[in-house]
Amino acid sequence: MAPEPKVEDVHRVDPQLRAGLALFPDIELTCEILPDLRRASFGRDEKIAIAGLSEHRVSLPVASGSIDLFVCRPESAEVLPGICCLHGGGFVSGSAMQMAAQRAGWALALNAVLVFVDYRLAPEHPFPQPLEDCYAALRWMCSEGREFGIDRTRIALWGISAGGGLAAGLAILARDRGEFQVACQHLWSPMLDDRTTTAADPHAYVGQFVWNRKNNRFGWHCYLGQEPGTPGVSHYAAPSRLRAMEGLPPTYLAVGALDLFLEENVEYARRLLRGGVPVELHVHPGVYHGAASISEADVIKRWERDSRNALNRGLRGYL
Repeated sequence: MAPEPKVEDVHRVDPQLRAGLALFPDIELTCEILPDLRRASFGRDEKIAIAGLSEHRVSLPVASGSIDLFVCRPESAEVLPGICCLHGGGFVSGSAMQMAAQRAGWALALNAVLVFVDYRLAPEHPFPQPLEDCYAALRWMCSEGREFGIDRTRIALWGISAGGGLAAGLAILARDRGEFQVACQHLWSPMLDDRTTTAADPHAYVGQFVWNRKNNRFGWHCYLGQEPGTPGVSHYAAPSRLRAMEGLPPTYLAVGALDLFLEENVEYARRLLRGGVPVELHVHPGVYHGAASISEADVIKRWERDSRNALNRGLRGYL
């Protein structure tokens, strides 16, 4: 493995985001600390309690167990578009409620039903279990979701970080199985390529903050159940390994210029375009991985404004 960049170039970080670095603990991920890390996933058992928004918990049977879905919808009798929301956490941490605590209000902003998926985590549940959990949630939205007024013809996939990788894998799986039509995929800093962990010539100015190459390798190893970067990894697990991009849904992809996933994200967007897929790509300067949770910064306000506009277009068929 190539060495980590030696210098943390804080001056490259957007000035309004520098103080936010203190919110992200500098830890090296190990199996031993995962229980504590997961317990720290805030908001897991709390209600969102936003005026005009109804909340529902659904227990969904899946292979060898069950998962929880947290459903947020505007208090309206309308049939609305649905968004399948997949949280981040490197495949090993995070929760649906953690994402909902930050993003539930988008249900009102987009006039859509948001379904936050508590997919099972690695290493206890390696690939393909988390992806199949997400597929089960999508199937539920397309079949049983009518109880919550979800229009099965207007369903988007929205994933953040590892959830972005799962959303991309889910889009491929949905295309290949042919059961459901996905309106669009909306990817924030998606974790797409296990080979980033073994790149011989790593980008010198990405991955220095929040999510680095070492933790990325740990997350991929837990998810794959084998060393990342080796032959034979499924493109459903690592979407960047997909060869045939044709037929995937219109794609919105946003990533920070200092994010470890910068190059794999830009390359994925390029290959989607070569496959005839409509793509909107945003690279935000001075932004590190996870900074989209810091809403006070002007660059993040632009990120969120552009994202909401794109999701609204994608749900209504004109991305």
